[in-house]
Amino acid sequence: MVKHLIGIRDLSKKEIMDFINLSIKIKKNPKKYSNSLFEKTLLLFFEQPSLRTEISFETAIFQMGGEAIDYHTENSPWKIGKESLEDVAKVISEYCDVAALRINSNEDLIKFSKNSKIPIINAMTSFEHPCQIIGDLVTILEVKKRFQNLTLAYLGDSNNNVTHSLMYGCSKLGININIGCPKLKEFMPQEKVVKECKKIAKSNKCSVNIFYNAVDAVKNSEIVYSDSWMSYRIPKEEKPRRVKILKNFQVNKKLIEHAKKNAIFMHCLPALRGEEVTKDVIDGKQSVVFQQAGNRLHSEKAILLKLLK
Repeated sequence: MVKHLIGIRDLSKKEIMDFINLSIKIKKNPKKYSNSLFEKTLLLFFEQPSLRTEISFETAIFQMGGEAIDYHTENSPWKIGKESLEDVAKVISEYCDVAALRINSNEDLIKFSKNSKIPIINAMTSFEHPCQIIGDLVTILEVKKRFQNLTLAYLGDSNNNVTHSLMYGCSKLGININIGCPKLKEFMPQEKVVKECKKIAKSNKCSVNIFYNAVDAVKNSEIVYSDSWMSYRIPKEEKPRRVKILKNFQVNKKLIEHAKKNAIFMHCLPALRGEEVTKDVIDGKQSVVFQQAGNRLHSEKAILLKLLK
């Protein structure tokens, strides 16, 4: 049976830890894996813009002896309604060894995977971003040396892929997660995700909490995490209204003082200084955002190896 990476939701704690531990092994000794994927071909099937995901995947397979095909979908027969997604999946299965899809619809990703004979990786949908979160968890373990009894505070727009994947990842690994967001449905994590994660967290002796005040969410946390207020799917004309609503959830020096003294700041990038985070925080001593971005390379290698071996 073909293995896919659709989301953190579908992974067991052991599977998540296997990805993390392999990522760390690869980071410590990359040369050991330099020919691990010799002559393997990775298709990057991207509908959405990308910097870290695209380049880290291309570099990852190149450094392990394989090749990447960069295919943005704007001219795809599927994108212009000339071919079904099911047929696209069947065709690329005849050419490539693995495919990473960065498409808006999680339902389309699942449909694609069901019609594919090769492993499919979720390189981001509107619902989950598992590749980002595996790299994030590698970073947390590197810096904090543990997962148990940690508290991560996520601030801002929480109805997005990063929040959902973080909630699943934290609850499965025993990390308390506090979500700080406006009390409006469009900014809150999906109800089904909250319900599922609270149940998972209970069995792992941790908690999932939703706060509508930034200070309450950050209080006594060891990790403070923020993301863009303007996800790729948000129309540009929405920006003034969203900035006005989300401004009380900006991560700045005053807010982060409510976290523990040894707290770290994380951001999946791209970041806009002066909006979701201030320059003194993201460029300050507590920030690990570039270590976090760097770990995407090692975690992407681990994902490719696990799915292809």
